[in-house]
Amino acid sequence: MRLLVSPMNIEEARAALAGGADIIDVKNPREGSLGANYPWAIRAVVELARGCAPVSATIGDLDFKPGTASLAALGAAASGADYVKAGLLGVKTPEQALKMMTGIVRAVKDFDARKKVVASGYSDYARAGSVSPMLLPAVASEAGADLVMVDTAVKDGRPTLDFMSEQDLLEFISAGHAHGLEVALAGTIGFQHLDLLKRLDPDIIGVRGIVCGGDRRAAVQAELVERVKLELV
Repeated sequence: MRLLVSPMNIEEARAALAGGADIIDVKNPREGSLGANYPWAIRAVVELARGCAPVSATIGDLDFKPGTASLAALGAAASGADYVKAGLLGVKTPEQALKMMTGIVRAVKDFDARKKVVASGYSDYARAGSVSPMLLPAVASEAGADLVMVDTAVKDGRPTLDFMSEQDLLEFISAGHAHGLEVALAGTIGFQHLDLLKRLDPDIIGVRGIVCGGDRRAAVQAELVERVKLELV
C-alpha cells in the first residue's frame, strides 16, 4: 500500500518527500477537494521529485465539460505529471462519466502512453450531487484509465467512512481490481482510520489533513508523513 501525499507548493512537497511519501500529488486545496494547481507549480515539484517519487497532479473538481477537462488533462501531462487525476464532481450519470474519462484518457495517452490517468469519484456523492463512485470502476476501465479513486467532495471534517461502510469500500476495491485497475482511497483520513485501511489494503491511500496536523489548510509536516508511513507497515 503506497502513501500519496498532497502538497500545494514546493516547500510542502519537500516535506512530503522527506517523510517518505511514495507519490507526490500536486493540488490546490483553495480550489476544492481536487483543486488544480498551476503548471509551473507542477513542473517545480516534478523537478524536485525526479528520481525520488512519481508526481500526480489534480485537474479539478470538474463540471461535465469533456473538452475543457481533456485540455486540462493535457496541461497536467505536459507539465510532467506521471499521474493525472480528474474529479468527476459535476458528472451525473455513467454515460457522462464515460464521455469525460474517454476524452481525458485520450488527451493524456496521445501525449505519452506511459502516463497514468485516475478517475476520482466522491464518497459523499449524494450530498454533492455527483455520480456514485461504485459506478466508476466499469466506466474507468472502458475509458482506458489506470486507477479509480474515492475522495470526499465537501471538506467539512467528515471522512469517507461516514459515507461508505467497510463493506462498501471492500466492494469498491474489488470492483476496481476486477476491472484491471489500481484503487486509491482518500477523504479526511485520520490516524484512527489507519488500522481499517490496512485491513482493506487498497493500492494507494491519499492524505493531506492528517499530515498537516489535522487542518488541511496548514502545511504538510515531514514528521507526520513519516508517522503515517510507519503506522501503515
